[in-house]
Amino acid sequence: MGQIIVVKIGTSSLTHPDTGHLALATIAALVEQLSQLRQRGFQVVLVSSGAVGVGCARLKLSERPRTMALKQAVAAVGQGRLMRIYDDFFSALQQPIAQVLLTRSDLADRGRYLNAYNTFQELLRLGVIPIVNENDTVAVDELKFGDNDTLSALVASLVHADWLFLLTDVDSLYSADPRKDPNARPIAAIEKMEDLVTLQVQAGDRGSRWGTGGMATKISAAAIAMEAGVRAVITRGQNPEAISRILAGEFIGTQFVPHPEPINARKHWIAHTLVPGGSLTLDAGAVRAIVDCGKSLLAAGILKVTGEFESQEPVRLCDESGQEVARGLANYSSSELERIRGHRSAEIPAILGYAGAETAIHRDNLVVL
Repeated sequence: MGQIIVVKIGTSSLTHPDTGHLALATIAALVEQLSQLRQRGFQVVLVSSGAVGVGCARLKLSERPRTMALKQAVAAVGQGRLMRIYDDFFSALQQPIAQVLLTRSDLADRGRYLNAYNTFQELLRLGVIPIVNENDTVAVDELKFGDNDTLSALVASLVHADWLFLLTDVDSLYSADPRKDPNARPIAAIEKMEDLVTLQVQAGDRGSRWGTGGMATKISAAAIAMEAGVRAVITRGQNPEAISRILAGEFIGTQFVPHPEPINARKHWIAHTLVPGGSLTLDAGAVRAIVDCGKSLLAAGILKVTGEFESQEPVRLCDESGQEVARGLANYSSSELERIRGHRSAEIPAILGYAGAETAIHRDNLVVL
């Protein structure tokens, strides 16, 4: 099978900024490009925003909904219209498609995560292009991806993609906002995660009038992709033919070089898909053992337990300044950890009244950030 490509297109590229109506010429060009890639042997997944924007236009709303209930209702109106447009265009080129609607809870549950993986594998094997969107109609705030940039990066990790294309309304990532700074220069490549830390502070986080994303969310998505070993690209959505040129070796837009030693799929799932239920503050020795030596977390190194969570739920691991250094699945609930924190592993059975795990978080379930 050929390389797997995930393409994410945002609302700002799919719609006209003044009206929110669909930009049919852009959609037609994108559909033609993706169909050609399928014919050349690539496996393609499309992550498409636009349901809420299209719903707003359909209902003649003057701005994006602010309440969750209204947004969900508008998304329900827009999603059907959006898929109808895609189906018409793809059908004209005899390319089958499928609609896949996901919530974060779908991917946070390990069993459903693996089911989603199997479904994507079968769709790609059948030559289908899955069209993915967040299931806005049922998603709740605390379990939302927040934006389709993040969703696309998690899907790219899920399907073990080779490429993630983030199509937006600018041609590349710039050193500053080119609309405000005449000295802003395009950035051709990001090779190290450390480069992203600086850029994340500089990037604006506001999207278009009809969308939710911004450059900051794209940089975060690219970071998620890099850790999974996926090469990410930010380029202009109005010129989807650039995808083929980039695959042919041209340097267009901004490319994010994948990490040479990506973390394994399970640890990537823990780090980026799960929503932490609390946090543990660690002493300096525990931080060094985890970060520098790759060891498990012992109860003796825990200074403070924050939040309420059950055993096997994800938690943040923070140093004494509050900086998150790692994330993992706790072997004990928050109430149990409150009782055993600061104690040696040999003391745990006497404190709890039963023999539990020797570690608070085993290194196999722990990811250094």
